[in-house]
Parts: sequence; structure tokens; C-alpha cells
Amino acid sequence: MAGVPGYEALAETLARRGVDVEAVKAALKRQRIETPSWGYGNSGTRFKVFPWPGAARNIYEKLADAAVVHRFTGVCPTVAIHIPWDKVEDWEGLRQYAASLGLQIGAVNPNLFQDDDYRLGSVCHPDPRVRRRAVEHMLECIEIAEKVGSSILSLWFADGTNYPGQDDFRARKHRMLEALSEVYRRMPPGMRMLIEYKFFEPAFYHTDLADWGMAYVIATHLGPQAQVLVDTGHHPQGTNIEHIVAFLLDEGRLGGFHFNNRKYADDDLIVGSINPFELFLIFNELVAAEQDPRTAETARAVAYMIDQSHNIEPKIEAMIQSVVNIQTAYAKALLVDRQRLREAQEAGDVLEAHRVLLEAYETDVRPLLAQVRLEMGLDPDPVAAFRRSGYAEKVARERGIAVAASGYPGAS
Repeated sequence: MAGVPGYEALAETLARRGVDVEAVKAALKRQRIETPSWGYGNSGTRFKVFPWPGAARNIYEKLADAAVVHRFTGVCPTVAIHIPWDKVEDWEGLRQYAASLGLQIGAVNPNLFQDDDYRLGSVCHPDPRVRRRAVEHMLECIEIAEKVGSSILSLWFADGTNYPGQDDFRARKHRMLEALSEVYRRMPPGMRMLIEYKFFEPAFYHTDLADWGMAYVIATHLGPQAQVLVDTGHHPQGTNIEHIVAFLLDEGRLGGFHFNNRKYADDDLIVGSINPFELFLIFNELVAAEQDPRTAETARAVAYMIDQSHNIEPKIEAMIQSVVNIQTAYAKALLVDRQRLREAQEAGDVLEAHRVLLEAYETDVRPLLAQVRLEMGLDPDPVAAFRRSGYAEKVARERGIAVAASGYPGAS
């Protein structure tokens, strides 16, 4: 098979550095990245949702678009769904439809923030009736997950307070733990509960799960099937996310990611678009953990999921570019010389250790990724291939422009 331009030279350079190029390519071919159903519809910002021609209007069209992303990238066989945004009457029919497209349903995400009842919270709400409603919804999502073949229940809560004295912090913690304990007990063997956190918003005085430590504590109270989900946009400026990732890996509690990026307060930018070095450093910790017998099992089970609602970009193109950025960061992390890095660290050679990481990060891996795609029977440039396919124009003609409103996908 003819190689892509620049690949042979890169492969020779990597071989001289002691990199097993075939092993790296094999790892890249095994990589799996889940895309979100809500990323294909008209959705995105709290302020204004700009409708996109041909944006998906229901779960069936979302799956069709996700299948296109998988067709051009080869690494996105699962799609996360959000309930009730993606609710259908026939779950077996939806599962079969996904299978006909070469897809599976991935994580099931309950909506615990978009109902009038949740004005003061969901599982932390002072009213037991509201907490009961939240629990029943999560139990419903477990049943849905079982019907569609999903093994992940992904939880994010907007719970918190806006004013001092509004509620009792400790009481809210106990309410959350009581509610999640009931849900946890109902999960079948093999299902995981991923608990997401966010340091602020939409509750501006306090957020009940404000950081990874709080999510970790709840997970440890619940049991081994509960883990922490790290959303890369849900941190204060300057937070060392790769440190959090390493700590949770070592504790066996890193369950998954929601990949995105942010500049200020929101988190729906394309992953790696603002700080690609940070994304590389996160993957550096993941690759290191995969190669360490003490953490390999946890690292290999991490669910890599995109959580982006593209608002001013073309929906499908933005999703493909997100996947490409994740692949790029992973490829560079696979090139880190672990032995040199360890030797430099043990010798206290600070600059050499940093240089080892820079050597991998500054490597242009585009020819490597293009070659991997070629060997997988794919076009070397997924975005360009999608643009040439005419799919965007086709769905724009067929679907038109759906009316969009402000807010999250369920409001559009």
C-alpha cells in the first residue's frame, strides 16, 4: 500500500528514537471516541442558538449524522443519548436502527436540570417529592440503558444554591448520597455510574458537586461501579487537569471524559482548540497509566466521550475536527519516550524531563494519522473527505432549517 507524503520519513525518524511505529499505529486504530447526540442538533449556548441548515431534528437523524462521522473517522462507533431529548417509544427499534448504521448506543444521560420542579435542585432539593422524581428518572434511564445495550449511566447535576442561607450544605450532601445510593443499587452488574462535576454554574453561591474531590467522595461511598467523569471545560482557569486525571487513575476512579474546551465560562468549544498542549498532557497521563500494571485496567476502561454543542460551526464538520484533535493528542502521547522520561525524573533532571515531553508534542503526527486512516480504508483527511461527500448539502435540502430557541437542546 502506497504511503502518504511524509510518512516514510516520519516513520524513520521515530524508529531512530526507539518508537515502535507499528505498535503506535495499532493503538491508534483501537482508539474509540463517543460522540453526543446533542452535538448534531441545533443547540449550544445559553444566549442564542443559531440554527444550522440540515441540523438533525430527532434521534434518528442524529444517529444518521453520527454514522457519517464514524464513516470518515473510523473510531466513533457509539453515540451518547440524553433523556428525554432523545426519548422514543420503541427502544429495541432504536437499537436496531443504530446497528443498521454500524453504531451502538453509548452512555445514557438523564436530564435533571431542565424541569420547573428542579428550580431549587434535583437530588439535593429540600422537597422529597422532587427528589423522588429525580430518582425515578434515573431509574428509568437505567431501564433504557439495558434496552439499548448501554453500560454507562452518566450523571451531571445543576444542583446548588444562589444565596447564603438558602439551604443546608450538609443536608444537601446527605440527600444526594441517599438518592444516588438507591440508583446505584438498581444498576445491573457491569454498568457504571459516571459522576460529573462543575465548579460553578448555574448555581452561583455554591454547587453541590463543585470539584473532582466531591465527585470522588460520592463515588467511593457508592461502590466500585461508581466513578468520576472529568469534563475538560469544568474547571477554574489554571487548574492542572492532568494532575486530577493521574490522581483518579491511581485511585481506580477515573471513569470517563467529556471532551471540549473553553476560554472563559462555557465549555462547548472544539476540544484542543484553545490549549492543545493541555490535551496532550492529559493523554500523556492516560498512556502512562495504560502501560503501568497498577493502573492499566482502569485506564483501558476509560470512556472517551465528546460533549460539545456546536453553535456557530457546521455540526458534523466540527465533530469530525474534534475527533481529529483527540487523535492527534493521543498519537503524540504514544510517542513519549517513557524510559528517558523516567530516567530524567529519577535523576532530578528537570529540563531533560520537560524536553522529552516537548519532543513528542512538537512532532508533526499528521502523516502518521493519515497513514493510519489509509490503512483503515479511510480518506487521510476526514474533514476534506466529508466536504467532498455532499452530505451536508443533501441533508440541508432534505431537512431545511429547524426553528431554534435559546438554551440547551431540549429547548430548541
